[in-house]
Amino acid sequence: MNRMLLTLLIVVVFIGNLLAQVSPATPKAARVQITQGPELELAKEYLTIIRWTTNNPGGLPDHFGIVRYGTDPNNLSQTAKSPIRLNPSHPSTIFRVRIQGLKAGTTYYYTVESQEANGTSDGVTGTIKTFTTQSGSGARRPEAGTRSRVAP
Repeated sequence: MNRMLLTLLIVVVFIGNLLAQVSPATPKAARVQITQGPELELAKEYLTIIRWTTNNPGGLPDHFGIVRYGTDPNNLSQTAKSPIRLNPSHPSTIFRVRIQGLKAGTTYYYTVESQEANGTSDGVTGTIKTFTTQSGSGARRPEAGTRSRVAP
């Protein structure tokens, strides 16, 4: 009976260790580039989602998409970030970051970047872009371009 319990315990520990293993790091890209965007995916009075695509940065599987933003292009003092898990078999990665608590009818400036969960930068930063939140209700997809504006 004791032998059977010991065998069962060893099997449970072994299976638990297999399930709890962390995905290994993949080779880091020689150069990470933004290949599409950044652009507004959604814009409402108090909420915006910004999306951009890069070549797969590699490294640790857990990453963050980061948006630094503010109402002054020289002072992007606010930060929003969203976690993402890289798929090593995909050649590109789509980052989506949700920004909440915005003021209606306000112009914001932003830039994007990405980093590994340990804080190591992927080495890419987007140019400063802008959007204006709606002053009324409803949402509209912005038009493509460096400076997007969501009309009220």
